[in-house]
Amino acid sequence: MALDLYRRKRDFTKTAEPAGSETAQAGHAYLIQKHAARRLHYDLRLEMDGVLKSWAVTRGPSLVPGEKRLAVHVEDHPLDYGSFEGTIPKGQYGGGTVMLWDTGSWAPIGDAAKGYRKGHLDFELHGTKLSGRWHLVRMAPRKGEKADNWLLIKGEDEAARPDDAPDILEAAPDSVKTGRTLDEITQGAPAHAAAADPPKKAARRASAPSANPSAKPSSAKGASHKAASRKAVIGVGAPLPDFVQPELATLVAKAPAGKDWIHEIKFDGYRLQARIDKAATGKRRVRLLTRSGLDWTGRFGTDLARALEALPFENALIDGELVVESGAGISNFSLLQQDLAEDRADRFTYYAFDLLHLDGRDLTGEKLLARKELLEARLKDAAGIVRYSEHFTVDGATMLRHACRLSLEGLVSKRAGAPYHAGRGRDWVKSKCAFRQEFVIGGYVPSTANRSAVGSLLLGVYEERRLRHVGRVGTGFSQRVARELYERLDALRRERSPFAGTLSAEERRGAVFVAPELVAEVEFRGWTGDQHLRHAAFRGLREDKPAREIVREVTRDENGPEGSDMATAPRSRVKLTHPDRIYWPEDGITKQGLADYYAEVWRFIAPFVVARPLALLRCPDGIVEACFFQKHSWRGMNKAIKVSNDTDGEELLHIDDLDGLIALVQSGALEIHPWGATLADIERPDTLIFDLDPAEGVGWPAVVAGARAVRERLEAQGLPAFLKTSGGKGLHVVVPLKPAARWDAAKAFAKGLAEDMAADEPDRYIAVATKARRTGRIFIDYLRNGRGATAVATYCPRARAGAGISMPIAWEELDEIAGAAQFTLADAPARLANLAADPWADFRAAAVPLPEAPAGRRRTARRKG
Repeated sequence: MALDLYRRKRDFTKTAEPAGSETAQAGHAYLIQKHAARRLHYDLRLEMDGVLKSWAVTRGPSLVPGEKRLAVHVEDHPLDYGSFEGTIPKGQYGGGTVMLWDTGSWAPIGDAAKGYRKGHLDFELHGTKLSGRWHLVRMAPRKGEKADNWLLIKGEDEAARPDDAPDILEAAPDSVKTGRTLDEITQGAPAHAAAADPPKKAARRASAPSANPSAKPSSAKGASHKAASRKAVIGVGAPLPDFVQPELATLVAKAPAGKDWIHEIKFDGYRLQARIDKAATGKRRVRLLTRSGLDWTGRFGTDLARALEALPFENALIDGELVVESGAGISNFSLLQQDLAEDRADRFTYYAFDLLHLDGRDLTGEKLLARKELLEARLKDAAGIVRYSEHFTVDGATMLRHACRLSLEGLVSKRAGAPYHAGRGRDWVKSKCAFRQEFVIGGYVPSTANRSAVGSLLLGVYEERRLRHVGRVGTGFSQRVARELYERLDALRRERSPFAGTLSAEERRGAVFVAPELVAEVEFRGWTGDQHLRHAAFRGLREDKPAREIVREVTRDENGPEGSDMATAPRSRVKLTHPDRIYWPEDGITKQGLADYYAEVWRFIAPFVVARPLALLRCPDGIVEACFFQKHSWRGMNKAIKVSNDTDGEELLHIDDLDGLIALVQSGALEIHPWGATLADIERPDTLIFDLDPAEGVGWPAVVAGARAVRERLEAQGLPAFLKTSGGKGLHVVVPLKPAARWDAAKAFAKGLAEDMAADEPDRYIAVATKARRTGRIFIDYLRNGRGATAVATYCPRARAGAGISMPIAWEELDEIAGAAQFTLADAPARLANLAADPWADFRAAAVPLPEAPAGRRRTARRKG
């Protein structure tokens, strides 16, 4: 029997240790007992095969990755031993004081039974004090040695600590069961009021009844988190913890439904715990801790710390996320990285979404909604830099579609009645609008435009402890970031590839290999058949995540985010030269990035740019260099760009297919401006456009009101009105026409409507192009409707910082839009992939003939009468 040796060593008439019994029930209890016997040591116990497999760790566990601690394998202990805390009488085996130092659950990585037999057991801990990846490795026995010696080694992950970090054994020395010290246990002192756990059988509580001991961690984690992490006593007078391992969300394909769930917007920033202790001595009364417990307070300036210290409580531990928001009010990780690199702290916002400790109360065992209510009440008067993260109770699928349409990252859905659990579980789940995750950088290719900058990065993920190549990312870095990455990676150069297996000639082309230490966050459109990234874009370095932790992130339910299965992007035959040339320097968008975008949205943009005369805004060296309009052919122009002749013999540029569009990208055409007529009927426009162009100082609500006023006037005359953002400052109201009226009639109609609006509300609108007269008003630009006049194409980016897109939107969305550049080249494909319905799907079907009499002429006639 497995417990025979344990029982032979003990006299249960003299010791309070449990005799225990074996069980066939499968569980994953984990605990460490601090044991002051002849010398102090720490007993590590892992539940396997109905008993607690045990190792005496002589110096205790170390959180420093790679540091080896001797772990002597000792006899199996019964599961009941997991709740034992007390004193073993002198003269008995192991005589001395035993403290329950840590409890929780463990999850094997791979086959636990096989690893245990072979002497190399990899696993993850989910405890109150210890977490993350660990290794137990059996040492080869020396001649004459009887002890079964193993090594306990911390893996390199978020829970790891540097050499100079506080020792966990000194930082958290007391019992997790009773809060007592070793001396207090020896003296028989009562349990502290703030004890984290009640006096029950911790090992049995931590077990996962349905777990398979040989299961991979993904299946074992979720089953054991609730039992392992929940704290059952919510005590007044509980000490403020230094740090709590954060609760993490599991990726799912669809947001959950039902009244048991609440939904929050997923932020695109750094997860931070704000630890506030107004009774602390010294200046550091507020600390900002990363998800791995690193103190990053000094990185974020002083304003945030002052705002947190001003909150109305004495001590607290808040869970939240630090972000930088774009002009459209959307959190943007690239902007956050940029601000940190430039030591800029004026745009930070801290969104608080959970409260773990408040004024001597441990709240982690309370229901989520109760914690959020307390948090919201304390933040109602907070400074603008600290904000409460609102939650929603609508159906998850509806909420996710709504978030994706607005180009947000996605949702985090949480069980409203659940306590706070450390580690990744199923009480928090995340659903994304696009594929996005971290990858390990294993190499780079120097830029063809600047040899001191990166042109692309070679990426990988870990599979069974080996780094597997998953492709490259060649867009998304600004010029500054491209140079900084080159400097950092050049210092990590190595001769041999860090990737497992042999790379193909194409995969190795131009590559400089590096030590796999840096982690990149990347957004992409999916996986190719050979499991490489498709249309990837760099979003920033993740310095808060260790490389060894990075694996391919897949949903537990399906193969990708909801709505992410846009039709496979078509391929162009046009070859790009210098694909890593950066067109938008601040945003890091390259020539290849623009080409990838157009391939993604080709089916949407094609009806608005094919077979129409085009004017091009060309910026061959990017938006910060000279840009110019091009209406005629030029030397070296790609043959996919076509030339026709107008009635007077003047050249007209046009494209017929995706090759033509990518040829425009190759030529540096960053904006495409089509005529409002097709080549087939060039004298009769099929589109009217009203461009609402606000003067400086005119607020966005006034532009929104103006668009609605234009729509009202158009519909009163039987004309359909469609809406799109300009990608710059204003809105475009667009009318599909049956090509019957000629250009002069179309322009006259548009001018008449604009003049009517200006006459009715002269303080709001103007119909004259003179900029000096626009102050405080919106120019209703009707001039886009003359022969040869153009406006930026639907779905086309603008040659401005931010790469805003001229994006079609539904009228119902207008109140939710924060600005004309809300949608950008980076996030537009995700919006389109998640639309329940294309707001312009019926654009051409809705076309009607232009009314015979222009609106302005009828108005003039009424006035004369």
